[in-house]
Amino acid sequence: MASTNDLKNGMVLKLEGGQLWSVVEFQHVKPGKGPAFVRTKLKNVRSGKIVDKTFNAGVKVDTATVDRRDMQFSYMDGDYFVFMDMETYDQLHIDRQTVGDAANFLVEGFEATVAQHEGEVLYVELPASVELTVAQTEPGVQGDRSTGGTKPAVLETGHQIQVPLFITTGEKIKVDTRTSDYLGRVNS
Repeated sequence: MASTNDLKNGMVLKLEGGQLWSVVEFQHVKPGKGPAFVRTKLKNVRSGKIVDKTFNAGVKVDTATVDRRDMQFSYMDGDYFVFMDMETYDQLHIDRQTVGDAANFLVEGFEATVAQHEGEVLYVELPASVELTVAQTEPGVQGDRSTGGTKPAVLETGHQIQVPLFITTGEKIKVDTRTSDYLGRVNS
């Protein structure tokens, strides 16, 4: 149990029938008239749905213990992603639905944060950007600006993104894992 005065970004709350909600942002409001309250933006940990919720200041809320561990992606086993705990060397099989969009950027050996609550995997979180190799892209034609100076490229994971015309097959690039945007070349 914690008070709404103790809320922090990233804290996980257990609300409405045991559902887990992560605090995305919060704001303490003290109006001229009436009692103070806390305005929050909460994200459902399982579905990703975001809602706005207002609490009275000082109200007790149930917090959930979420164990976040850095794990290394080892390999695919059918429809499951196998992650290895870097401290205990235990292996954890996580289904594709739980991994979500992170699957577009996972290459063997990549590290990710795996969040668990009471033994159940909630989500897999990657760093904000990763370095991947371009597996296939068409040569860019100088002067071809009808597409805004970008072309499609397939990454080593099979995920397709838009890259500038000067990028060639085999180059290592930096990609934003939240938006799939090209961030730049990687100097080797």
